[in-house]
Amino acid sequence: MSLDRSETTSAGPRQPAETDQAEQKRPRKLLALLPLAIFLALAAIFFSQLLSGRDIGTVPSALIGAPAPATNLPPVDGLGLPGLDNAAFAGKVTVLNVWASWCAPCRQEHPILMALSQDKRFQIAGLNYKDAPENARRFLGDLGNPFALVGADQKGRTAIDWGVYGVPETFVVGRDGKILYKHVGPLDAEGAQKTLLPEIEKALAAGQ
Repeated sequence: MSLDRSETTSAGPRQPAETDQAEQKRPRKLLALLPLAIFLALAAIFFSQLLSGRDIGTVPSALIGAPAPATNLPPVDGLGLPGLDNAAFAGKVTVLNVWASWCAPCRQEHPILMALSQDKRFQIAGLNYKDAPENARRFLGDLGNPFALVGADQKGRTAIDWGVYGVPETFVVGRDGKILYKHVGPLDAEGAQKTLLPEIEKALAAGQ
């Protein structure tokens, strides 16, 4: 009597249950490798930017060249400075800094803003992000106030409209109210000298 090899021989075709188990393991292996693949892709992008010599603090933004988003922020209570709205950009070059008292990098970059505030050809405006008024006042009282006006964005909605990734961020707004430049992260002396100041000079020269 002949035997059915598919049922009795160990070297014959695999049973349906064995085939299903093998097929189920493949997607699991792929899912396990997915985080590694994402990490390697992000690392490749980071190192390509680093080796290119470009300023990685400069992040492309869909808002560059576009009018500043609708902005109507009240002043920080007790600070004695006006709030921030679109009318403040009319006819003036503005450096807009997004900051908060709880932000350690904001404290780090603050001397750069203080130095920039000595140049009266442009104004520095602050967008105070999700901060308590008393903490914002204490921050500027301790470190100095470079701002001509500061708007309180306590709910963070205006920052979202500006495309803010996180604090600090700095924008250059032209006399026509259009966003000309965006810097993500804290400013340092080298970055301010090589990137921010040339963008300010370009904005000042435009329309003259």
